[in-house]
Amino acid sequence: MQRRILVVDDDSMNLVRTKMILGKYYEVLLAESGEEALEKLKNEKVDLVLLDIEMPKMNGMEVFERMKEGSADIPVIFLTASGDEDDVMSAIRLGAVNYLKKPFMPQELMKRVAQELQQD
Repeated sequence: MQRRILVVDDDSMNLVRTKMILGKYYEVLLAESGEEALEKLKNEKVDLVLLDIEMPKMNGMEVFERMKEGSADIPVIFLTASGDEDDVMSAIRLGAVNYLKKPFMPQELMKRVAQELQQD
Protein backbone atom coordinates (compact mmCIF):
# COMPACT_ATOMS: atom_id res chain seq x y z
CA MET A 1 0.00 0.00 0.00
CA GLN A 2 1.28 3.43 -0.97
CA ARG A 3 2.19 5.83 1.84
CA ARG A 4 0.12 9.01 2.06
CA ILE A 5 1.63 12.44 2.52
CA LEU A 6 -0.35 15.59 3.25
CA VAL A 7 1.33 18.73 1.92
CA VAL A 8 0.11 22.00 3.47
CA ASP A 9 1.15 25.28 1.85
CA ASP A 10 -0.72 28.48 0.99
CA ASP A 11 1.30 28.81 -2.24
CA SER A 12 -0.34 26.70 -4.95
CA MET A 13 2.89 26.58 -6.99
CA ASN A 14 4.68 24.98 -4.03
CA LEU A 15 1.87 22.43 -3.74
CA VAL A 16 2.07 21.54 -7.45
CA ARG A 17 5.87 21.30 -7.36
CA THR A 18 5.90 19.13 -4.24
CA LYS A 19 3.24 16.83 -5.66
CA MET A 20 5.25 16.45 -8.88
CA ILE A 21 8.34 15.45 -6.89
CA LEU A 22 6.63 13.02 -4.50
CA GLY A 23 3.73 11.78 -6.65
CA LYS A 24 5.72 9.03 -8.37
CA TYR A 25 6.38 7.29 -5.07
CA TYR A 26 3.64 8.37 -2.68
CA GLU A 27 -0.03 9.27 -2.64
CA VAL A 28 -0.03 13.04 -2.13
CA LEU A 29 -2.92 14.99 -0.59
CA LEU A 30 -2.87 18.79 -0.79
CA ALA A 31 -4.22 21.51 1.51
CA GLU A 32 -3.94 25.27 0.93
CA SER A 33 -4.67 26.29 4.52
CA GLY A 34 -4.35 25.13 8.09
CA GLU A 35 -8.11 24.70 8.36
CA GLU A 36 -8.21 22.51 5.25
CA ALA A 37 -5.30 20.45 6.58
CA LEU A 38 -7.01 19.77 9.91
CA GLU A 39 -10.20 18.76 8.09
CA LYS A 40 -8.28 16.31 5.87
CA LEU A 41 -6.49 14.86 8.88
CA LYS A 42 -9.87 14.12 10.47
CA ASN A 43 -11.11 12.24 7.42
CA GLU A 44 -7.99 10.67 5.87
CA LYS A 45 -5.26 8.32 7.02
CA VAL A 46 -1.97 10.15 6.55
CA ASP A 47 1.55 8.82 7.17
CA LEU A 48 3.47 12.12 7.05
CA VAL A 49 2.69 15.86 6.91
CA LEU A 50 4.80 18.49 5.13
CA LEU A 51 3.71 21.72 6.78
CA ASP A 52 4.53 25.30 5.78
CA ILE A 53 5.22 27.53 8.80
CA GLU A 54 4.17 30.88 7.31
CA MET A 55 0.51 30.85 6.25
CA PRO A 56 -2.28 33.40 6.64
CA LYS A 57 -5.07 32.91 9.24
CA MET A 58 -3.59 29.80 10.86
CA ASN A 59 0.18 29.32 10.67
CA GLY A 60 1.96 25.98 10.66
CA MET A 61 2.78 26.11 14.38
CA GLU A 62 -0.91 26.49 15.22
CA VAL A 63 -1.84 23.63 12.90
CA PHE A 64 0.85 21.47 14.51
CA GLU A 65 -0.38 22.28 18.04
CA ARG A 66 -3.96 21.41 17.05
CA MET A 67 -2.78 18.14 15.50
CA LYS A 68 -1.12 17.26 18.80
CA GLU A 69 -4.29 18.16 20.76
CA GLY A 70 -6.25 15.83 18.50
CA SER A 71 -3.72 13.14 19.44
CA ALA A 72 -2.66 12.75 15.82
CA ASP A 73 0.75 11.18 16.20
CA ILE A 74 1.78 11.81 12.60
CA PRO A 75 5.35 12.84 11.84
CA VAL A 76 5.64 16.43 10.62
CA ILE A 77 8.37 17.99 8.51
CA PHE A 78 8.13 21.78 8.55
CA LEU A 79 8.76 23.77 5.38
CA THR A 80 10.10 27.26 5.92
CA ALA A 81 11.05 30.08 3.60
CA SER A 82 11.94 32.36 6.48
CA GLY A 83 14.95 30.38 7.60
CA ASP A 84 14.20 31.83 11.03
CA GLU A 85 16.06 29.57 13.44
CA ASP A 86 13.63 30.39 16.27
CA ASP A 87 10.69 29.05 14.24
CA VAL A 88 12.60 25.92 13.36
CA MET A 89 13.78 25.30 16.93
CA SER A 90 10.25 25.86 18.28
CA ALA A 91 8.94 23.32 15.78
CA ILE A 92 11.55 20.75 16.78
CA ARG A 93 10.84 21.33 20.49
CA LEU A 94 7.13 20.81 19.82
CA GLY A 95 7.94 17.45 18.28
CA ALA A 96 8.46 18.04 14.56
CA VAL A 97 10.70 15.36 13.11
CA ASN A 98 12.57 17.59 10.67
CA TYR A 99 12.44 20.76 8.62
CA LEU A 100 13.32 21.82 5.12
CA LYS A 101 14.19 25.33 3.92
CA LYS A 102 12.36 26.54 0.81
CA PRO A 103 13.14 26.53 -2.02
CA PHE A 104 14.38 22.95 -1.59
CA MET A 105 16.10 20.60 -3.98
CA PRO A 106 13.90 17.66 -5.07
CA GLN A 107 16.47 15.09 -3.94
CA GLU A 108 16.65 16.68 -0.48
CA LEU A 109 12.86 16.50 -0.12
CA MET A 110 12.84 12.84 -1.23
CA LYS A 111 15.64 12.01 1.20
CA ARG A 112 13.93 13.59 4.22
CA VAL A 113 10.55 12.02 3.41
CA ALA A 114 12.05 8.55 2.84
CA GLN A 115 14.04 8.87 6.06
CA GLU A 116 10.90 9.57 8.12
CA LEU A 117 8.71 6.95 6.51
CA GLN A 118 11.35 4.24 6.98
CA GLN A 119 11.23 4.77 10.75
CA ASP A 120 7.67 3.46 11.00
